[in-house]
Amino acid sequence: MSIDGYLDDTTEERLLLSNEADFDRVDEVRAGCDAILVGAATIRQDNPRLLVRSAGRRAARLARGLPENPVKVTVTSRGDLDPAASFFGTGESEKLVYCATPALAEAGERLGAVATVVDGGDPVDVHRVSADLAARGVRRLMVEGGGMMHTQFLTRDLADELQLVVAPFFVGDSRAPRFVHDGVFPAGPKNRARLVEVRPIGDVVLLRYGLSDRCGA
Repeated sequence: MSIDGYLDDTTEERLLLSNEADFDRVDEVRAGCDAILVGAATIRQDNPRLLVRSAGRRAARLARGLPENPVKVTVTSRGDLDPAASFFGTGESEKLVYCATPALAEAGERLGAVATVVDGGDPVDVHRVSADLAARGVRRLMVEGGGMMHTQFLTRDLADELQLVVAPFFVGDSRAPRFVHDGVFPAGPKNRARLVEVRPIGDVVLLRYGLSDRCGA
């Protein structure tokens, strides 16, 4: 995020908050996960591929008996995603779409050929999503955004660790998307998150916070 807590600005061009060294760090984290989750808005706005970029890391996954890339996961209330989006069209890994119950049939018709569409509840319940992912063998889930997904996983106390990278500039526009939305967070003033690591990475800084006992020092 920017110094003032934004994930993007209000222009059509994607705002690059990080640098190549940190992109490589994120790639390493991705390679160590079973699945990567983004919200539907992130797919529409950023068209992410959500693949492991490093050939060496993909080969290491294969050597461990894993697919080259983690499972891709998204959450949607309306199911109105483009089946030609990079999320669906790139990589051989499984794609899971957790959709709100009222839009399930329509989402199945639209996306059933490119993904597995799962009933996520009405509205979509991230506890239900997490439990279903666990039943499918996902033990380590990386939630990459956006702000709505961050807010839901953090307020529902489902995150074990927060990796926050701060870019060295301000966005300065309250219309821009923020890192989180309003909510009641377990890590509040009376229950401070545990700072596990501070690491400068070029001109950005990584802050790692432990949010549960499952996050090691």
